[in-house]
Amino acid sequence: MNHWRYYLRGWLLENLGRRESALDDYRLALRSKQDFTRARNRLAYTLAQLGRLADAEPHFRAVLREAPGNAVAHFNLGFTLDKRGLHAEAIEAFREATRLAPRIDRAWYGLGHAYAALGRHAEAAEALRRAADLQPMNPHAWYALGMAHHALGEADKLREVARHLARFDPVMARRLIRDSGAKDLEHLVADLAV
Repeated sequence: MNHWRYYLRGWLLENLGRRESALDDYRLALRSKQDFTRARNRLAYTLAQLGRLADAEPHFRAVLREAPGNAVAHFNLGFTLDKRGLHAEAIEAFREATRLAPRIDRAWYGLGHAYAALGRHAEAAEALRRAADLQPMNPHAWYALGMAHHALGEADKLREVARHLARFDPVMARRLIRDSGAKDLEHLVADLAV
């Protein structure tokens, strides 16, 4: 039962903002019980929160060996890989997350981001459309979708995204218009203070 004691203390420390101390307890939990997937997952997640992505990756992979159907762990691995610039590997992880849990909008968003980073804008737009459909008020998904349409030269679709975005997040719409160079859409956000 020591593994649970260490795990719960780590979880409490993590929630108190003492992440470095929490790591120590998660490691102690794993020393007590090596196949304690829950502790390994928290260890990986906490390392990722601390920006120690290269350290988190092998732990996420170990979690997935123990629980291959864990869609959130696939997403977390994808996020870790994407942030490290390993976009092709991230795509694999995000795709598995979306296969296992098709309604996990952040995995679709991550998939679109990774595709865009590799210049695969048509696939990015498809994934980002899924993310935007699942979370219609997510301005980041809509912005990224607009930029994918811009990269593809799809002015009509860019215009449609900008109009939608202007309805609920005019600041992000202005950013999309500025970053895409779509000066003909500036009227959508003309009333915003500079």
